[in-house]
Amino acid sequence: MNINLPNILTILRLLAAPGVVIMFLYFHRPWADWFALALFVSAALTDFLDGYLARAWKQESKLGAMLDPIADKAMVVIALLVITGFSGMNPWILLPATLIMFREVFVSGLREFLGDTAGTLKVTPLAKWKTTAQMVAIALLFATGAFEHYFGMQSIGMSQQIVTDVLAGRIPDEMGLIWKYQGMIISWWAGITILWIAGVLTLVTGWDYFRKAQPYLKDAR
Repeated sequence: MNINLPNILTILRLLAAPGVVIMFLYFHRPWADWFALALFVSAALTDFLDGYLARAWKQESKLGAMLDPIADKAMVVIALLVITGFSGMNPWILLPATLIMFREVFVSGLREFLGDTAGTLKVTPLAKWKTTAQMVAIALLFATGAFEHYFGMQSIGMSQQIVTDVLAGRIPDEMGLIWKYQGMIISWWAGITILWIAGVLTLVTGWDYFRKAQPYLKDAR
């Protein structure tokens, strides 16, 4: 195996995927949310860095080509499972997350079936945009979890009317509820919108891979 810096970055990204879960097992929220966000964003950045370094330094290898898509899928799938869990199975997250996970399993199975001819299913520019959209959406939704937890913690003991009055500016905002609420709402809607865009791109790229594989799925006559 060729162990170089690009491959080490890919391996670290692969290890970061279960690390997101570990953050929620060993830390209380909202620290778990922030640590998971920092770990996820750092790992996502290596997705761009390892490929760039491998090409720039001419260190592309079969190990890197094998591990890179696995690390990407592991990061996205595990992070979506965590977000789906702490969102209470919210359908706005559950549906696109299900589409994304289904597509990943489907395409992986398709590549495994094609074996030596799996090279026909090369990663397309649209698939790269899909991955980017997924990572941005997941990062935003981790941030939503942190803002939501801060807002909930600091509004404990307040009646709904008091919270409404604070957000409306009728009562001084001594706890900083307004910016926490705004952060929660903005990151939520931005994350959900981009996640649904990623879900649509998931269907488009999945169909494209299936279409390219069709000639190899026909039985001989």
